[in-house]
Amino acid sequence: MFKHILLPTDGTELSENAAKSAVEFAKSVGARISAIYVRQEYSPILATEGLGYIDPLTVEQFEKSAESFAKRSLDFVEKAALDAGVACESEIVTGFHVFEALVQAAENKECDLIWMASHGRRGVAGLLVGSETTKVLTHSRIPVLVYR
Repeated sequence: MFKHILLPTDGTELSENAAKSAVEFAKSVGARISAIYVRQEYSPILATEGLGYIDPLTVEQFEKSAESFAKRSLDFVEKAALDAGVACESEIVTGFHVFEALVQAAENKECDLIWMASHGRRGVAGLLVGSETTKVLTHSRIPVLVYR
């Protein structure tokens, strides 16, 4: 039934646990995995008397750190897939809205399932922070499995 799984990761322990489970599932059904890390764009809020200023070194440091973290997060998924004998490709994308990047990637890659973790924020924290998982569930036309 499922042959191509989009597996978002954010490098958290919960996301790594979801990845392990997704790899086991993919192996059991003969599916392949497209791992993805959505790196949010750098958007500093700096203002001095109505003028904005961005220190290029700060942007460079952010880019380097974000890219390194994304790569480590995807390396975890790639290793889990390799160890299980599951085909896996990975990609780092940059976007302002994570959920939009995930839904678009799933459609572009012709995935038939999005397998993602949920941090399970509820109440005020859920309202203030928002849930990328909820947004993916709301906007995706592809089935979404939420791992908790």
